Amino acid sequence: MKTADPELMRAINRFHVLDTIRRAGAISRVEIGERTELSATTISAITASLLDDELITPRHEGDLRANGSRGRPRVMLTLNAKAASVVGAKIATSGLVFAVTNFQGDPLADLTLPVRVDRLPLNVLADLVEDGVRRCVHDAGLTMADVTSVALAVPGVVEHGSGRVRSSPVFRDTDVPLAAFIAERLGVTTIAESDANAIAMGQHWFGQARDCDDFVLVAVENNLGLGVMHGGQLFRGARELSLDLGHMMMGGSVAQSQRLSDIASEEAILDGEHGDTRLKEAIRLGRGMAHVRRLMTEGDNALQTAASRAGEALGIAIANLVSLFAPPRVILVGSSLALGKYLLDPLKLSFERAVSSSLREVSEIIIDEVGDELWARGAAAVALSELYGSPWNTTGPALRSVGT
Repeated sequence: MKTADPELMRAINRFHVLDTIRRAGAISRVEIGERTELSATTISAITASLLDDELITPRHEGDLRANGSRGRPRVMLTLNAKAASVVGAKIATSGLVFAVTNFQGDPLADLTLPVRVDRLPLNVLADLVEDGVRRCVHDAGLTMADVTSVALAVPGVVEHGSGRVRSSPVFRDTDVPLAAFIAERLGVTTIAESDANAIAMGQHWFGQARDCDDFVLVAVENNLGLGVMHGGQLFRGARELSLDLGHMMMGGSVAQSQRLSDIASEEAILDGEHGDTRLKEAIRLGRGMAHVRRLMTEGDNALQTAASRAGEALGIAIANLVSLFAPPRVILVGSSLALGKYLLDPLKLSFERAVSSSLREVSEIIIDEVGDELWARGAAAVALSELYGSPWNTTGPALRSVGT
């Protein structure tokens, strides 16, 4: 029988202890054991190491006296927020969003660069990313020497372990070594992650899933991303690949099938070029779906039909996800939510028709039109989650470095 990798188990246990302290704010060792189901010996060893590395700090609260007997002060453990600083960034076709956070995920600074970046040469995009990171770090009152790691969230299929972007609407080429390229510029360990995984982490740490360790997230934009959280950890495929819902095939036979992205992406809804010049400009500025909704409100039947078709297909896809994972929560995010009832009413109706009756009451669907800042904070949370699982010493965390 194959046993678990001891170092992997230590990393998982470290992560759970630190994450439990983060979520609680202040917590005792006994309560950590109750929440993580780790043994008292394991908790004692991990917290002793974390105290030595100054990642957590003790706080004494009163004393424990029962029935007049003498007791000792209760020792509560809290994160040392200054132990590390990280940068998260969302790279979208219509702009860049950055966030600097401390070790417990509190935002220190954020920055938005509303510049169109799709199909730029990699070195030009790297210039923009480097400038954005450095400016945001400066705004936080820090220097790059204070930054432990940077996490970049991009749409598409990302190989998390190697930091390569296999495909993305942001890049002209495939198999782009994004993490290594930016790490060389910044001189800081850099992580590449899919934007769907980043916002899933953002929802789990700061948003609609703070109380839920198992959920599915669907990012409804031009790229249809999928994030699956199980046991408080992101699920990744072979070679740590991100998941892409847009690649799901819809139909009863190969000849009659279509990819979901060919039906439900923003590009599919627009069906190529549209005659409205204001719409073209809105798309360039990343506000295309809000303008599309105005056109539909004004009676554009072609766009209404396309949005309805997209919603129906998404409803079926989400019903399939519920059948596969039976998640207690499904969270929908992304710019296409700006279409409102034109997309969401058909989505909800087709979901109700497609989902098995035995699963109809299992999953709660949450619509969250969250801003880009949470995507960037989610990327920062991806960086922090790796720090939480890394062994530390006097020189800092022993990260799996990419390009440094």
